[in-house]
Amino acid sequence: MQRRQWLQSSVLAGLSATAFLHTVQAQTTVVEVWKDPNCGCCQLWVEHLQAHGFKVEVRDVGNTAARKRLGMPESLGSCHTATVSGYVIEGHVPAADIRRLLRDRPLALGLSVPGMPIGSPGMDGPEYKGRKDAYDVLLVQKDGSSRSFQRYPGNARMAQRSSFQRVSDAAANLPWATAEVRRIDKGARKVALKHGEIKNLDMPPMSMVFQVKDPAMLDNLQVGQKVRFQALQENGAYWVVRIEATAM
Repeated sequence: MQRRQWLQSSVLAGLSATAFLHTVQAQTTVVEVWKDPNCGCCQLWVEHLQAHGFKVEVRDVGNTAARKRLGMPESLGSCHTATVSGYVIEGHVPAADIRRLLRDRPLALGLSVPGMPIGSPGMDGPEYKGRKDAYDVLLVQKDGSSRSFQRYPGNARMAQRSSFQRVSDAAANLPWATAEVRRIDKGARKVALKHGEIKNLDMPPMSMVFQVKDPAMLDNLQVGQKVRFQALQENGAYWVVRIEATAM
């Protein structure tokens, strides 16, 4: 009986030590993040990592240049880019998958969650009312190829179009949303908007960075300007297809 109790105590002590070691390792692991200062979901992802014990250093300068410099394919891009222990992390990757990456140390460039799927860390607030889009965390190789690293099932169909064919015709039927322009990055073809509800995307009011298909749409915009816009989703990424000044 005494031996059994000793074994049980030893196992519990070992499990506690392992959990403590994982916490210490996470707390001493630095994640460097490049993001837009006006993107609310990026900040929530940073807080997600911090809540799971990671130390995060933020660079509020946008992530387009960092993504290109680090070798992450633009086709796998999202609204923020990070590095951790020699790996590149793109988008709303869960902390658990980063820990698994650091534990297994596969030969790879890093991980990516392309676009901004609802239900992923940072895109999972109460305003989404439990909605979850299916998405994959991709293990990205240095040659740009990728495979699924972890699959997350969804409970709602993603509101997206398969291509931009006949976008001008489609845009005529999209609802307008209102917003305030927070940041313009013409080089990266991005605009940060503090917007109201976007009905066709089932998206509540928030601050977020959108891509624009036609960079000429940004020529007459100014930071602080009130606008109305139309947006759609393609393969997880959010695109503004029309935008114009308006009185709010």
